[in-house]
Order: sequence, then structure tokens, then C-alpha cells
Amino acid sequence: MNDYIKLGLWVLGVGLVFAYLWRKGYLKRMTSYVQETKQELHKCTWPTRSELRGSTVVVVIAMALLSAFTVGVDFVVSYIIQAML
Repeated sequence: MNDYIKLGLWVLGVGLVFAYLWRKGYLKRMTSYVQETKQELHKCTWPTRSELRGSTVVVVIAMALLSAFTVGVDFVVSYIIQAML
């Protein structure tokens, strides 16, 4: 029975928040925002699958080079520090 009371309190709390948002007009503004966002996304030019694949390859290669550079610099700096100590 205790679980039903907790559930009822949660439902009541969510209902009160929903009613407050509805009364203040926040839900209408949120709905408007979502609709405008969908309209704007339809205006976007989305890449084709081959363009996306090419861009992904470029990013992966760039990240591999950056990672190798970072590891190399770390190795050299740590070697220099160990030699100084």
C-alpha cells in the first residue's frame, strides 16, 4: 500500500507541475519552439551518405594524427624530464 501512496504523490506532483506550466503558457511556447525547429531542420541541406563517409574518414585520420603527435610529445618530454633527474 505504501508504494501506491508514493506513486500517487508522484502523479499528483507531475500533474501539478504540468498544470502550472500549462497555465503560464510555457507548454504552448515549447510546442511552438519544437515546430519552428522542425521547420528549420527541413530547410537544412543534409550530406549524402558518401559525403558523410568521406568526412568521417577525414576526422578519424585527423584524430589519429593528433593522438600520435600528443603521444610523441609526451614521450619526448617525459624522456627529457627523466634525463634531467
